[in-house]
Formats: sequence, C-alpha cells, structure tokens
Amino acid sequence: MEYRGFPSDRNAEMVVKVVYHAPHSKEFSVLSQTGSKFIIDHVFKKLLEGEQEASNEENRRHTALSAENYNFTSAGFETAPDGGRYVLNLFPKTKNKFLYRGKIWVDAKDFAVVQIKGEPSKNPSFWIKKTDVEHKYVKVDGFWLPAENHTESMIRIGGVAILSIEYKDYRITKAALLQESEAGGGA
Repeated sequence: MEYRGFPSDRNAEMVVKVVYHAPHSKEFSVLSQTGSKFIIDHVFKKLLEGEQEASNEENRRHTALSAENYNFTSAGFETAPDGGRYVLNLFPKTKNKFLYRGKIWVDAKDFAVVQIKGEPSKNPSFWIKKTDVEHKYVKVDGFWLPAENHTESMIRIGGVAILSIEYKDYRITKAALLQESEAGGGA
C-alpha cells in the first residue's frame, strides 16, 4: 500500500498465506510485513478481519454476485485475445461495504467473472471521499480465481491511498476420498 498526503507519505507491504477450504473456511498466516506500522495495524489487519467477516455463510449470501443482491443491465460485448466477454452494468440493491456499483466482464465461454470495476455501494469510512476498485481474475486448473485487486481511495484530509493485492502461487488440491468402511457405509 502507498499513501501520499497529509501528514506524511507512508508505505507498507504484507505477505499473507491463505488456505481456503470449500465452501467457506479461510485461514490466514502473515509471512512478513514491512513499512508503516500505522498502515499494518489500521489497514492490513482490518482487511484481514474484513476477509474473515465476508467469508461467513450469511455475508457470502448477502454479497454474492446474484440477482438477489444486484440489478444487471447489458453494456455490450467485447472481444479479448483469450475470447469474448459480456459486459454488464452492476447496480447493488442495498448499501453494503462488500457490494459494488460499476461493471463486470463475464467470460463468454465459461460464464465466469473475469473483471470487476466500480466503487463500493457504501463508503467504507468517513475519512474516504471516493474509492475506485478493480478486480481481475485468472483461470487456474479449471477454476476462476482472484489475480489482482487494485483500489485507489481519495482521502478527505487531502491524500491518495493506493492498495494493490496480488494473488499468486495457487495450488489446487483435492480432498482424499474416504473409504466406504471409514465413512460408516460398509457393504
């Protein structure tokens, strides 16, 4: 994260290992952190708390990219080097810090979201005037997963905060199947 503005410029970096167990369990391990203690304590740690909060089942339902939470309208079709993409306007039905107002790009072959651009439907903080968000996704072993998130926030007291999150080193694993006798379903 880079912050430029009042009272001084600050930078920080955190490397986090995330283990996800379908359908909704995430474990975070901080591998390293450097830079501004203020950013680490007041931004990065809050982001990790927000990720935990967003992953619980009820929040996932209220923030899913679904007709329950959004109105969608067509914004066209684009051709990309890796195939076609439908573009949809995204209008949240409620004000929620995990919902966006903007556009999504959907892969024409897999019908998976490949990009989101917009702003939060609810301002995440009094101190923030405006936030622009962009999420990009990549296909890994048949799964569409986050590739990068870029957020630029205009701070009310005169500054700009740029948060960049890179997702990498994915390892897709499969759960071992239980033997019938272990599962209690013997012959």
